[in-house]
Amino acid sequence: MSMITDEHIAYISRDLHYRGIVEEHIQHEMLDHLCEQVDANMTKGQRFIDAYEAALISLGYSEGLLKTQSLIIKSEHSNSLTMLHNYVTVALRNLSRQKIYTLINVFGLAVGLAACLVIGLYIVQEFQFDSHHEYADRIYRIDAHAKIGVNEFDMTYRSAVEAKDLQETFEEIEATVRFRQMGSYLVKTAEGNDNVKESNVIWSEGTFFKVFSVPVLEGNAATALSQPHGVAISKRMADKYYSGKSAVGQPIILDNARYGIVSAVFEDMPATSHFHFDIIIAFNGDWPIAREAASTDYLTENFITYILLKPGADARALGEKLPRFIKQHVGDALARAMGGDFSFDKFLEQGNRYSITLRPLRDIHLHSNLKGEFEPNGSISYVYVIAAVGIVILLIACINFVNLSTARANTRAREVGIRKAMGSLRIHLIRQFLTESLLVSSAGFLIALIMAWLFLPWFNHLAQRDLNIPWASATFIVIILMSTISVGVVAGLYPAFVLSAFNPAKVLKGERIRTSGISAFRNALVVGQLGLTVLFTVVTLAIMQQLRFMQHKNLGYEKDHVIIIHDTYALRPNNVNPFKNEVLNLQGVSTGTVSGYVPVEIENAGRNNNTFWEEGKEPTGENLVTFQRWSGDHDYIKTFGMKLLAGRDFSKDIKTDDQAVIINESAARQFGMKDPVGQRIVKFDVGTQGQEQQQKWTIIGVISDFHFTTMKEAILPLGIFLGNTDGSVSFRYKTDNPKELIAQMENVWKRLAPNQPFNYSFMENDFANMYQAEERLVKIFTLFSAMAIIIACLGLFALASFVAQQRTREIGIRKALGATVESILLLLLKDFGKLVLVAFIVFSPVAYFAVSSWLSSYAYNPGIGPSLYVIPAIIISTIAAAAVLVQSIRAATANPVASLRNE
Repeated sequence: MSMITDEHIAYISRDLHYRGIVEEHIQHEMLDHLCEQVDANMTKGQRFIDAYEAALISLGYSEGLLKTQSLIIKSEHSNSLTMLHNYVTVALRNLSRQKIYTLINVFGLAVGLAACLVIGLYIVQEFQFDSHHEYADRIYRIDAHAKIGVNEFDMTYRSAVEAKDLQETFEEIEATVRFRQMGSYLVKTAEGNDNVKESNVIWSEGTFFKVFSVPVLEGNAATALSQPHGVAISKRMADKYYSGKSAVGQPIILDNARYGIVSAVFEDMPATSHFHFDIIIAFNGDWPIAREAASTDYLTENFITYILLKPGADARALGEKLPRFIKQHVGDALARAMGGDFSFDKFLEQGNRYSITLRPLRDIHLHSNLKGEFEPNGSISYVYVIAAVGIVILLIACINFVNLSTARANTRAREVGIRKAMGSLRIHLIRQFLTESLLVSSAGFLIALIMAWLFLPWFNHLAQRDLNIPWASATFIVIILMSTISVGVVAGLYPAFVLSAFNPAKVLKGERIRTSGISAFRNALVVGQLGLTVLFTVVTLAIMQQLRFMQHKNLGYEKDHVIIIHDTYALRPNNVNPFKNEVLNLQGVSTGTVSGYVPVEIENAGRNNNTFWEEGKEPTGENLVTFQRWSGDHDYIKTFGMKLLAGRDFSKDIKTDDQAVIINESAARQFGMKDPVGQRIVKFDVGTQGQEQQQKWTIIGVISDFHFTTMKEAILPLGIFLGNTDGSVSFRYKTDNPKELIAQMENVWKRLAPNQPFNYSFMENDFANMYQAEERLVKIFTLFSAMAIIIACLGLFALASFVAQQRTREIGIRKALGATVESILLLLLKDFGKLVLVAFIVFSPVAYFAVSSWLSSYAYNPGIGPSLYVIPAIIISTIAAAAVLVQSIRAATANPVASLRNE
């Protein structure tokens, strides 16, 4: 038991400082040596002051202490390179003696660092979106937020006239630019006969190149989209359609009807852009879209508007003025439409809401998920999750290093004792152990770079990114070097200080080092490591469970055995219905429908929200119901297998059905109709001449609710109307050979629509594509969970080896006294089993909170069942037990005589 107290230590520390020992690390070393000697002298019965005096005499009093300090400082400065060479040599020798330990440490760190590196590249790119625009900090998008009755809408769509009025009203706005999405187009040149489907097509205006920094390679950026029928195309399109010649001035034909002239060729838009247009068509011209762009109606919202603020303009101050602008323009338009005593103030008082806000350009990718986005955006939450994944994996790898280093404390105690007895200072030992740590981290980073380089193509495919390791970037090299040093120092700091603090006298006498504190710390790290692995596994299983739930839930329609033929507007003007009828005559086809809308979300499928009220009631906020308006023919409900709950389907024999509507259950509930069939609903509309008018429809049927968006959203009101929208033709088939049927459909297509592309998809595949984000998330978490489990088990494997080695004497005695191999294995497993149990107890609530938060983003989910915890418990317990048993069996089956003799 130590005789020296904290007061004694404080006295010695002050005295050393008084005697001139001011170098901090030297003072610590001398304090250690003096305390050891004083403690030894006091154990022999001396008083503290006498024991301290004797220790000072042995070191030469003040003169000896100062001389020692001087020699150490001189040695450190004159032999730094020699010392570094010695540290590296000894470190390599030690690492080579423990090959398994070294390989586990290096491989574990490499896997963790490779995952972090890839994740880091992904996160950096996510935050770089749209930063390439020169005026990125001054560009804002106008977003709209509305609540009408119980329906809420967050969208990018604005009226055509709003941009002009905003710029005229607010002097802070330098320029505006509008976009109009019209879906994909069939494109060909004047010389070409075959159309090619192009999806990245947009309508815009002359200010596009002023607001956005998109380099123009050919043509005049200032006038490119101001010319009548002007069309700007990307370099990719120019190479595709006009290879070998200048594209500017060349004709381009859209949908066999619209003739444009290429007015500019612009650089392909970078991956870090929230839009990627290949064809930009000017509003100018005699096209219908030009008339729509000139509309002054505030209640027709089909355009997406961006504004460029003047330098120094205050976006927040401008945002505070927008409510008054909305009241003046949208409020007045609503009052004219609704008539009576309607007012915008009364509309808001009834709990409704209508507003516009400014969305910073660089916030769009990570913070926006509104109706009308050009492309699916990222998510800041997703970035945070991926960042947490990378940090956790790196933590698990670093925990391995610390665990294995402290576990080797006893095995290196004699080395520390001898080095101290030969005159090594504690600071030298710390440097030695940190050198070993840095060598391991350096090797880990080198292998991690190779692993990340090999892994990136697969990750790019999975995450739909184009990441590359920036080998030539000086910043990247500096970050890697600093990270190597940081990881090496942080991971090796604790074991370096622990190992260098051993008492050389006790070690060389053969006394065992008391490592209860070290063991407790190591056990805490193991619990943390296992707990993080539990968290990974539970979250991964939760995502998989949610994906299975969405794939197998009753959707309210039949998605299987349906083929959708896309872009059937290519059959115009007269061949859409003939195509449908000829395909219906093919063997294996049961029903078919021409429609603009299908129950799954597919590319360029337009869907319109309209607001209705029940006939005979005032159109107040309480009576308004906003729902989607779909167009279909008489066979729509039958083809998609929807369930009719009340009323009837559309009939070809009833001519008034063109003024009829079939609504879903949600619409009936929001209207408050107990018996909707026969009731009439009303919608405000603007006629072709701009006059205000009302349209009325009779409800002839009610269908059961069905999922037409992802299950993140609740089922909203919807109405199906008879219409001649011909975006697609869908067929239900009953053949076992769909490939042959598709070939027959294509033959009919080629005869009725020569030189037009034939595009089709299976509805069940389109449904699966709605959940690609979830599928990617499952794959990413499965991969990283596997990494975490592998790293953790490697650590357990090595740790079990050291623990078994440290308990050799105990195991030998137990066997000598008759213990069986099974009982010894059970003893060793029990210790690790306790750690697994504690990890589950501590981290299960964390996993529950994480899963609950994620599931809350889905309106429909299976909840959290016991299987989410039972399965990970079985998996991790089994793997941990296997890792421990592999090393424990050798110790348990060893000859006890040899074990005791060696000890």
